[in-house]
Order: sequence, then C-alpha cells, then structure tokens
Amino acid sequence: MLEQELNKNANLSTDENQTQIVNVKISDIYPNNTQPRIHFDEDKIIALCESIKKHGVLQPIVLRKDEDGKYMIIAGERRYRASIMAKKQEIPAIIKNIPIKEVMEIALVENLQRENLNIIEEGKAYKNLIEEYHSTQEEIAELVGKSRPYITNTMRLLNLSEEVKKYIELNKISPGHGKALLRVSDEMKQIELAQRIINENLSVRKTEEIVKNIVEDKKIKNKLKEKDIFIKDIEERLMNTLGTKVNISSGKKKGKIEIEYYTDEDLNDIIDRLLEE
Repeated sequence: MLEQELNKNANLSTDENQTQIVNVKISDIYPNNTQPRIHFDEDKIIALCESIKKHGVLQPIVLRKDEDGKYMIIAGERRYRASIMAKKQEIPAIIKNIPIKEVMEIALVENLQRENLNIIEEGKAYKNLIEEYHSTQEEIAELVGKSRPYITNTMRLLNLSEEVKKYIELNKISPGHGKALLRVSDEMKQIELAQRIINENLSVRKTEEIVKNIVEDKKIKNKLKEKDIFIKDIEERLMNTLGTKVNISSGKKKGKIEIEYYTDEDLNDIIDRLLEE
C-alpha cells in the first residue's frame, strides 16, 4: 500500500509536481460532483485509511479554489475520503487555477489510466464533456487515446434501460451484451433478455442470435400489420371486381398479385373483367 501511495498521480505533469504543496483543511474541500467516477471500492478506501494513519498522505491531492474560498477536488478523491475516515483535519494539496473543462478532462484521464471507471461511467463522462463543455468526439478520442468509434459505441450504451445499465455496472452482463441489447427497442423485453443472459449465462454470440430472431420476427409482424392497413382494402376491392380471391404480397425488391380461378370459364371471365374499358 505504501508503494502504491507513492506512485499515485503518476500522470500529473512536471509543473504540477514542482508546484508548492500546502496543507488544506479537509472541511474546506469538496468533491467534484460532475467527476466521472461514481462507485468507490469501500475495502480499498479502508485499506488506504490504515496506510494514512501510519504514514500520512504521501502524495498530495490536486485542488481548484472556487470563488467562495473553498476547494474542489481535481484529482485524489480516494485519498480525500480515506483521510476523512482516518479523522485527519488537513491534507497536503497542490492548488491549480485551471478552467473547469480541464478539471473534467484531468479527472477523466486519471480514472481511465487507473481503470477506475466502468463502461457506463465512462460513457457518461464523454457525454458530459460534449453536452456541457462542447467537446467533440474527435477531441475526446485524442484526449483519452481511444478511437472515435469507441467513443461513439461507449456513449450508445447510455441508451439502454436504467436496469440494464445497472447490470453492466455490476458486471452481471458485459458491454458486449449491452451492445447486442441496443437492437431491442422494447424496454421490458430488453430487461427480460438481460435477466435471461444472467440466469442462463448466455454468451454475447448467443445473445446476438436471440436478438436477431426478435428483430426479424418484429419485421414480419410489421409487414403483416402494414398489409392490414394499406393492402387489405385493395384486395377486397379487386375480389369484388373480379369475383374471386386475390392476394397481394410484397418483398424487398418486388411484389406479387395472385388471382385464383378454378375453371377455364372462370379464367375467361377474369380476363374479360380486366380488359374491360
């Protein structure tokens, strides 16, 4: 734990490490409420607390002073929480006067480098940078060292139902499962399938097969529904005109009209009606 604490914030720039370290009252510090990390491992906080009791906080946290003279955490919330648990009154810190957008970027990169974020927290962080600070996907991709499609696909997972997103956060299903479930538009069906993935330990590939069948069945039902609305009336009018059963079917590239007859006399009668002016 001591070695881990010494290596904290390895990603901070050289000028930050050269900045004067000051002790700040913990009561004057507050977390960044828009920072991407939501879930903290309580056992790791407790272990860090014990280390701080013995050795103190060996790596300063990074703070930003606000207009009220308080300090928002840029980096080091885990050390802040552990210090509170250790009943510390002060904590060593580096004060940085940087724009709030840069605060968000630092928090995001720090958590990603330490693999502290689950994929849903990651997607929310990307979305927040785009909506609140007008970052582009290309800028974020460069910032975090990911491809633009990765950023897009990660954010798409936020379109899942809240319950399914919670399953991903708890590692009950994988992001791959979530990606497959995005094709299921019905929220209850999506949740039902997610629960089936958990109960039956379904692979991503098997999930994709099930989703494909669901989507294809829906397309067939939609086609039948469209026929009921747009084509059935035409079929009935043709049947009344020709005096026999008529079926209209449509495919992707072509359609077909089927006219039934039973005798040569029926056929001649149908032709006569079709050729009538």
